[in-house]
Amino acid sequence: MTKKLSLVVPCFNEEQTIPLFYAALQAVKPQLRDAELEYWFINDGSRDTTLEVLRDLQQKDPQQVHYISFSRNFGKEAALYAGLQATTGDYVAVMDADLQDPPEQLAEMLAGIEDEGYDVVGTRRIDRGGEPMIRSFFANGFYWFINKISSTPIKNGVRDFRLMTRQVVDAVLSMSEYNRFSKGILSWVGFKTKYLSYENRDRVGGKTSWSFWKLLRYSIDGIIDFSDAPLNLATLVGFLSFLVSLMGVVFVIVRKIIYGGSVTGWASMVSIILMIGGLQLLCLGILGKYIGSIYLEAKKRPIYIIKEKK
Repeated sequence: MTKKLSLVVPCFNEEQTIPLFYAALQAVKPQLRDAELEYWFINDGSRDTTLEVLRDLQQKDPQQVHYISFSRNFGKEAALYAGLQATTGDYVAVMDADLQDPPEQLAEMLAGIEDEGYDVVGTRRIDRGGEPMIRSFFANGFYWFINKISSTPIKNGVRDFRLMTRQVVDAVLSMSEYNRFSKGILSWVGFKTKYLSYENRDRVGGKTSWSFWKLLRYSIDGIIDFSDAPLNLATLVGFLSFLVSLMGVVFVIVRKIIYGGSVTGWASMVSIILMIGGLQLLCLGILGKYIGSIYLEAKKRPIYIIKEKK
């Protein structure tokens, strides 16, 4: 029986890459065991002509090509979730439109599921060639840190590019949380998983929308979503601050009894006050991140809003 393979492709200002992506996938289609392809392009509030390109492509190939266009930019996580909800395939692959995810690996991924019995076949980069050193440094540091503090393992260099069975997709969709970190969610649901390695590739066109600060915020959200270690850290900092302050009080009293007179040193006292105040603000900031996440979840806003769908 012919299987259907759905492709979820988030798009933000990808007018240049979409035709190249479609052509590349059509070229590898004969290697996919006669699987029926289903494209779901998600236009995430693009400001260029991405939507017009998608409309034109859908008219040329209405059987295979479908698209969803958001009312505004909701972010890649929302686009992934919308795409997974729209798919009808037996297998579902998540890919970027910039062809940094090698389409030719789909055949090997499909073999991993059908021949080797895996539920998920993902990909990971074995190098970060062409990436700024500062970004690579912080990326490696993030994976090291989150694997130290979280019970959900996330492999270094893992990509969103992966092929999943319908059972895995349904498990991911059952996690309808507003604050989403797909790398963590896909690891948390479990299932038998295999990773294929490949060397980093450059975009075939356009510019990435992921700046250093966007990646940093995304990393912080991932830590908050999959670990309560920052809360434990805030508790520990508060306890140590109290302990040091208590030792300071004891020192002042003993010094007063033995030597008499007042204790001088306004500069040191102000420094200590500022240090303790800074630690308190740090702890409040950590608590605020968790409370903010709870606040967003409690409002139960939709993860995305569709303006157009075909």
